[in-house]
Amino acid sequence: MEQIGQFRYTKFATTLPDLVDGRDSKRHRIVICGGGPVGMVTALGLARHGIASTIVEADDSVCVGSRAACVSRRSLEIIEQLGVLKPFLDKALPWTGGRSYYRTKEVFQFEMPHDANQKLPPMVNLQQYYIEQFLLDEIGKYAGLIEVRWASRVSKLDRRADGCTITVVNVLGEYQMEADWLIATDGGQSFVRNALDLKLKGIAYEGKYVIADIEMQSDAPAERRAWFDPPSNPGSTMLMHRQPDNVWRIDYQVPDNVDPEEAIREENVLPIVEKHLAMLGERQPWKPVWLSIYRAGAMTLDSYWHGRVLFAGNAAHVVPIFGVRGLNSGIDDAYNLAWKLAFVVKGLAPQELLATYSEERVQAFHENISYATKSTEFMAPPSRGYQLMREAALSLAEKHPVLCSLLNPRQTSPIVYQDSHLNTPADPREDFAGGPAPGAVLLECPIRLASAPDAPAYLTDLLSEGFTILDFSTDGSMHAGVAAALEQLGSDGIPVQVCIATRTPDARTDVRATHCALDHTGNLFDLYDGEPGTVYLVRPDGHIAGRWRNVGAEALQTAVYRALAKI
Repeated sequence: MEQIGQFRYTKFATTLPDLVDGRDSKRHRIVICGGGPVGMVTALGLARHGIASTIVEADDSVCVGSRAACVSRRSLEIIEQLGVLKPFLDKALPWTGGRSYYRTKEVFQFEMPHDANQKLPPMVNLQQYYIEQFLLDEIGKYAGLIEVRWASRVSKLDRRADGCTITVVNVLGEYQMEADWLIATDGGQSFVRNALDLKLKGIAYEGKYVIADIEMQSDAPAERRAWFDPPSNPGSTMLMHRQPDNVWRIDYQVPDNVDPEEAIREENVLPIVEKHLAMLGERQPWKPVWLSIYRAGAMTLDSYWHGRVLFAGNAAHVVPIFGVRGLNSGIDDAYNLAWKLAFVVKGLAPQELLATYSEERVQAFHENISYATKSTEFMAPPSRGYQLMREAALSLAEKHPVLCSLLNPRQTSPIVYQDSHLNTPADPREDFAGGPAPGAVLLECPIRLASAPDAPAYLTDLLSEGFTILDFSTDGSMHAGVAAALEQLGSDGIPVQVCIATRTPDARTDVRATHCALDHTGNLFDLYDGEPGTVYLVRPDGHIAGRWRNVGAEALQTAVYRALAKI
């Protein structure tokens, strides 16, 4: 395919590295098997810490079709930290809610959480080929740190205690690569997972959905719309999302007894799409641009860490798309893994830190499917009993709003690692009435920077590749325990910055602080239940590692060491 809408594909050349006796002449620190969004985010996350990686990708271009097209606010926050936010927001279509219909009657409307404190929309629609291209454009800025080897596939894997040897095949030949670490982001049919004889465990649903991307001019808004038993396709469920370039994505359920190859033939798909558009009163000309089919699953590996091999994205787990948790969960995997592996590679943390990557992200999988499974069973009933329950709920939902919770797609939300071993347990003597607890993601809030008081800013703008200490102060001074910990951690080579939060407009900021955040709205102190002396410790991935009312240097240093799995 050469073009979809305004997007033009680039075919990348296949290459061979310098070889010595059939082997790559250099040993690689990290090889990433799979160059989709999760692999690219992992590479960019590592590069942010100065760690080099090589991506081995089987295709010769970015993906075809919309695929994973919904990007959550949490994923956008990660994308911003990687430096890629602007092209995403310039192209993507933001949305905040959606509607559900039983036949043609609207029975449910939902809005995702959104308030004046937020910098980013709760969700945007953006085709995966744009997502990959924007990430790839950023990768191009990291010459010497990130290399992509296109149209090359891994055909063999030998794992050792100190690394891996992989065999790579492309049209130019076959060669071996030596790597200290291998990260598998090679999708649901992962070669690496199969090579290690690892099995996904969970549920594979029978229900199948066709995806039809079409080009069509329409004034309909960007929102998630779902129809149950619509006249256009009786007995089915249909979803519709607007995407950039006048591309619309239509997903619809097909009967269990229909052959997948038959289901995606144009002569079978186009009449269903035509009937649905007619039902909506869409009379503009349209054309198909991509057809595919998928089957929902909720499966995971027991562990994502296997010595010098790590798994992320669909190579590690398969999450039902309902609630848009697939790509977003993979981006979260990649960002969690990147900072931890970077600290291990630099010698700043032991390998045990990688165990917490697996623990936290396996927990995230189970939390995701606790919601996604309910949505999946409602969207694609696995049995006649579920189907009868759905029909009853839909027919009664309009008059009985309590049943609308069954129709709620429960869109993805940030995971809280409340049981993480990296958290410093709260001191019961310190009474927090609110604010994010250890394990939660940093809450967004508008601020003003003392260094640029007239420029709009947000709290997440202050995060860096290291740890961040948020120190609530009356006058802009740094508390003694924070100052002493900052000095000691710096001498240990651990990247840490201090950000002072104050309500005093003319506060004189301690020169040792990287930033001074002015709480000009009054929301920051309230959101964090902050008072002078309150301190939050934030991990490199934006999760809270600990919080205190008054913290001493030793306690704060210990919390950082705990967050690095050193104790």
